[in-house]
Amino acid sequence: MNDYTKYLASRVTAGGLSRREFMGRAMAAGVTLTLADKLFTESAMAAEPKRGGHLKLGLEGGAATDSKDPAKFLSQVMFCIGRCWGDMLVESHPLTGAAVPSLAESWQPSKDAATWTFKIRKGVKFHNGKDLTIDDVVATLKRHTDAKSESGALGVMKSIKEIKADGDNLVLTLTEGNADMPLLLTDYHLVIQPNGGYDDPLASIGTGPYKMVSFEPGVRATLERNKDDWRTDRGFVDSVEIICMNDATARIAALSSGQVHYINRVDPKTVDLLKRAPTVEILATAGRGHYVFIMHCDKAPFDNNDLRLALKYAMDRETMVKKILGGYGKIGNDFPINSTYALFPEGIEQRKYDPDKAAFHYKKSGHSGSVLLRTSEVAFPGAVDAAVLYQESCKKAGINIEVKREPGDGYWTNVWNVQPFSTSYWGGRPTQDQMYSTAYLSTADWNDTRFKRPDFDKLLLQARSELDEAKRKELYRAMAMMVRDEGGVILPMFNDFVNASTKQVKGYVQDIGNDMSNGYVATRVWLDA
Repeated sequence: MNDYTKYLASRVTAGGLSRREFMGRAMAAGVTLTLADKLFTESAMAAEPKRGGHLKLGLEGGAATDSKDPAKFLSQVMFCIGRCWGDMLVESHPLTGAAVPSLAESWQPSKDAATWTFKIRKGVKFHNGKDLTIDDVVATLKRHTDAKSESGALGVMKSIKEIKADGDNLVLTLTEGNADMPLLLTDYHLVIQPNGGYDDPLASIGTGPYKMVSFEPGVRATLERNKDDWRTDRGFVDSVEIICMNDATARIAALSSGQVHYINRVDPKTVDLLKRAPTVEILATAGRGHYVFIMHCDKAPFDNNDLRLALKYAMDRETMVKKILGGYGKIGNDFPINSTYALFPEGIEQRKYDPDKAAFHYKKSGHSGSVLLRTSEVAFPGAVDAAVLYQESCKKAGINIEVKREPGDGYWTNVWNVQPFSTSYWGGRPTQDQMYSTAYLSTADWNDTRFKRPDFDKLLLQARSELDEAKRKELYRAMAMMVRDEGGVILPMFNDFVNASTKQVKGYVQDIGNDMSNGYVATRVWLDA
């Protein structure tokens, strides 16, 4: 390691250099990608956290309809709140996405990967003082397999045939082998609760680093440090306040004036403006998140695949990435997987903006009149502008898009997964199987395009139990092609997660898993007074 690289590493340790900046500068200095990644991780871990203080987050994504029941978490705000007070059995590595222990300290599959045994950690207490037991774990998973729970993890949990205790171990028997099973348990809905949450799913009692103090849906939540936390590498501040700020201008003003320490969903168009503030740091992470225009395949006029193809070819992806993401992202290809996933299907032709092809399929569909697209500023940063931009690109193909701007409050209950054509986003999932199982499996509650195909389901189940990676990759490729060419998702772009903080915030971890350091932002950072 040369002197310049040592200097960069010291900057990381001091909390003054992001992963993106370090990797770029180190590689420019001749350091290999593998070594640069190793040096960054070691340097970041060497930073000495400071304890104390009151951390304030100004987050977009809250609504008056938000539920404290983890099964029903929908918004960015609840995603972050849940990470504060609860733990899952398994977490994912922020840089590689690999499964790492949490409340399950180890696991072992059978030879066919159809039975998994998880050793549950001892010495962990819930916030109410009760010891975590195997019964709590079994009850939690069983509740999320019940359709009555309305769990967002139901699509994933349906692959589990039996959940039982074997002494102090958890044993899961699957309907078929699944090499990804530990990663499926990282789903943010699967917060382990006392008696599985059956007694009171809204109690917000977990094993996490913070305890819930107050909660007003769509307004704010306050939490205090759990002094009996079983981990010492998190929960550095004394208290956390999460304030719902769905207005982008209000979030930027609050950060710039120091009213909050951190904000999410920074519109890329405002990045240059924020960079001018000497107290502000931009936090951008590339990952699996994607912005989408979703059509219900079972509702007219979107039950016509020619119309769906017309609307896909009428999407100018390059312009979207440039104008909506400000370059903070990459173009999509109408299926929800990018190269950050293992077994990514390579060689699929990139769909491009083609008004002539769009016009051909539009005429073939026989549709006439306008097409109603619903959107809101909460769907994703720049969603309203993206809808207007799309409206313009459709005009060149002779397609009239009527854009209806919906209120942010209630968008996730009244529009998304309800109305037949709308804008939305997905944060991605740890594995291809989980992404498809959550949003494209016919029986998935969150199948927001109503893509219901028995042949697709068959491929998904076949891939899940296929241990030969080459064969599994072929199956994933066939699935991607089916979604791309016949599904109801228009996926123009994979977004970087662009957030911002004051320079008082240290220890931020770039996590490919999802936005806001995979939701763990409040548990990982500390304040440098």
